[in-house]
Amino acid sequence: MLIFLVGLVALTEPARDDCDCEIPKDFDSSYFGDKFIFGTATSAYQIEGGTGSETGRGPSVWDTFTHETPGTYLRVYIGLRMAKMETWLLISIIDLKNIANVKKMGFKAFRMSISWSRVIPTGSIRDGVNDQGIQFYRNVIKEIKENGLEPFVTIFHWDTPQALEDKYGGFLCRTIVDDYQDYADLLFKEFGENVTYWMTFNEPWALSGFAYDDGIFAPGRCSSWVNRKCRAGNSATEPYIVAHHLLLAHAAAQNQRGQIGITLFTFWFEPLSNRQVDIEASETALDFMFGLWMDPLTYGQYPRRVQNLVGDRLLKFTDNEIKLLKKSYDFIGLQYYTSYYAKPNAYSPWFYIFPKGIRRLLKYTKDTYDNPAIYITENGVDNNNNDTQPVDEALKDQFRINYYRNHTWNVFKSIKEDKVNVTGYFAWSYIDNFEWNIGYTSRFGLYYVDYKDNLKRYAKDSAIWFCQFINCLIPAVCDSLRPEQITQVTSRKLGKYYM
Repeated sequence: MLIFLVGLVALTEPARDDCDCEIPKDFDSSYFGDKFIFGTATSAYQIEGGTGSETGRGPSVWDTFTHETPGTYLRVYIGLRMAKMETWLLISIIDLKNIANVKKMGFKAFRMSISWSRVIPTGSIRDGVNDQGIQFYRNVIKEIKENGLEPFVTIFHWDTPQALEDKYGGFLCRTIVDDYQDYADLLFKEFGENVTYWMTFNEPWALSGFAYDDGIFAPGRCSSWVNRKCRAGNSATEPYIVAHHLLLAHAAAQNQRGQIGITLFTFWFEPLSNRQVDIEASETALDFMFGLWMDPLTYGQYPRRVQNLVGDRLLKFTDNEIKLLKKSYDFIGLQYYTSYYAKPNAYSPWFYIFPKGIRRLLKYTKDTYDNPAIYITENGVDNNNNDTQPVDEALKDQFRINYYRNHTWNVFKSIKEDKVNVTGYFAWSYIDNFEWNIGYTSRFGLYYVDYKDNLKRYAKDSAIWFCQFINCLIPAVCDSLRPEQITQVTSRKLGKYYM
């Protein structure tokens, strides 16, 4: 699946379109109206500590994957000694004080995820739940609410319980749909009174592709001709099996009290020319990356192009499954970072900056998929973690300000001129964190984390800009984000966990 897409993107040269010349000087959050929600986001595995037995959390596939590939993942523990980390796999870089910092920046919402194996250690509810984990998330959600923020909760962000992977192969087996439904129902029961907005899955394309086609995400499965490090897998079939089960699991998780959505990641593909062959190439790429999910969720079937090209490797939906899938969402979360083809200007090798791509993607979604309600659930840009750079220099991230300014402007234009039903925007990420297969070598945060000095945190220039963008009538409130002397914030424990 990904090999096919790479073949398409290799056809063209980078376009250069990051000009902000049309953006008014007074552009700020007031353009969007009072009902529009600005938020920021993190996820459980990327920020939480507490992976040891004393916390009750069971291991996930990412725990196994990072431990079994030390040659790849040693670089994620920048400046940290494993001997001092004891049972903690990840460094923890957000505490309750920092939820207050999100409020100080003026955001209205905070997007988080819940670790499946923290609340159900084996992944199967029949084996029991972890009361410590339940209470942990109760406290986090309470803190979010008490700070006047709306929690947006992702049920699953790639961290499949290792026990389910060992038991039946995780998302390769249809049984996981039932276990996932039990897990989701537990969350609705325990947290439903305080959570209105739920997202079933984060970027299912990344899981089905990176984990089962390229083998660079946990559990690291693929064909050996794709990645010689893969010990098992089939890149020709497994991505589609996993995609099918992800869609069925989404349809099975329906919450009667709140709103349910799913977050989908896609590039925008710009045709090389106005020739029909190039237009069809870009549409095919979109069908494999975006339509693979949106077509079943909207129309109950896979895109015609995907069906024709994949053939019998694509599983079929039953009539009942089609009924469950069609319009099985209250909103769609779109996660946009980059387009092909545009000017290289970020650390991650896949990252090209093309702000107009987000507007074109939004209009395409409106026109193709019956104008759904949309939240931009992730948008942001990273830079390389420079170990030798002084902190005061690392806080100067004008490139990130330019990125956010250009992309929020294009979101506004999509609402104003294209009449797209966009109701919220979440910046990724609130804080520098673990970026999966590239670990801590990449920094996406509005807040800088000093990995070499007790995880102290500092507001970057982009955090101050966003604060002023949102608090346009009272920008002085942003002065507290970075006092004259840089405020040093350290982690504090919430029970047995760091937050």
